[in-house]
Amino acid sequence: MRVFDPHIHMTSRTTDDYARMAAAGVRAVVEPAFWLGQPRTNPGSFTDYFDSLIGWEPYRAAQFGVVHHATIALNPKEANDPRCRPVLDLLPRYLDKDRVVAVGEIGYDSMTPEEDDAFERQLALAVEHDLPALVHTPHRDKARGTRRTLEVVAGSGIAPERVAVDHLNEVTVGMVHDSGCWMGFSIYPETKMSPPRMVEILRQYGLDRMLVNSAADWGVSDPLLTLETGKAMLAAGFTDDDVDRVLWRNPVEFYGQSGRLDLTGAGAGAGEPAFAGSSIKRGGD
Repeated sequence: MRVFDPHIHMTSRTTDDYARMAAAGVRAVVEPAFWLGQPRTNPGSFTDYFDSLIGWEPYRAAQFGVVHHATIALNPKEANDPRCRPVLDLLPRYLDKDRVVAVGEIGYDSMTPEEDDAFERQLALAVEHDLPALVHTPHRDKARGTRRTLEVVAGSGIAPERVAVDHLNEVTVGMVHDSGCWMGFSIYPETKMSPPRMVEILRQYGLDRMLVNSAADWGVSDPLLTLETGKAMLAAGFTDDDVDRVLWRNPVEFYGQSGRLDLTGAGAGAGEPAFAGSSIKRGGD
């Protein structure tokens, strides 16, 4: 079983995690910029963080044979802090970088006017830089937040197939499915989504536009729950090809829209090209 985790915060994980992931078949990851837990107080701290996401973290991942890409954004929670707002002006510098395959995480935390503005401006940046967008849905009042998210996406001019709406559940998946956006699910040990629940969603809504991730941040999380979801799919009667589609080919298809997805070194199997399913990398910094 090969795994491409489309949303995992490896900055929060150890080298032991990388070793476990590689041994389990995780060959590629995308790490979205997010809130680190401790409030940041100036744009310079974001610059250092973004530099790490496109420099140090890909190097660290490569030591274990894992290919690392990133998404870059001002996250929704910190969009409310006026000290952080100038980060929006720094983003174009990073959105031109080779290993940046989307704008994200963007979206809502508390659904404030400040978050509205940051969300709209960053969707415009995604259109301007011809990148997909990775959208965070709020932890509270998720249904209302997801509806508002889809309204903003629809009004932004970005094509829905270039948007992944993440952290979905049984209440919100239907509206995102009907919108034409990609559907993202974070599998956690205690919260959000579990492998058995994910299997039932796949049975009901099918495999198209489905992204399964571990998120694996600084809270209680597990970077191998993508693998456990694949095992649960097999136990429920899905085929090996179904699992490969959800855990590998779907994230390749979504992030391949960036034109920057480079899976060289991702451990392609015998007779399989190294760029299996990925788009040819386009030029950039």
